[in-house]
Amino acid sequence: MTSKQRAYLRGLANPLTAILQIGKNGLNDNLVKQVDDALECRELIKLSVLETVPDEKRVLAEELASSTNSFLVQVLGNKITLYRAKKKDAKIQLPE
Repeated sequence: MTSKQRAYLRGLANPLTAILQIGKNGLNDNLVKQVDDALECRELIKLSVLETVPDEKRVLAEELASSTNSFLVQVLGNKITLYRAKKKDAKIQLPE
């Protein structure tokens, strides 16, 4: 993913609200499944990381992205933004 594409996705993600929260349990199978399902429906999602998370936010975001085969768009404050293109009927068209 190029920096231009990442910047485009950051712009699209700016008005989004976080749809999931990562809490004190950190990453678990249930959370990965929920994120995977959300990416399948929406392509671009934002997650909120609570203060009680034992792991570093950046490491947590990279693990979540690799577990769901998605791209880590950004980690900003306590928010994580992930992107995964749909296999069919993609709504987001990335710039070249």
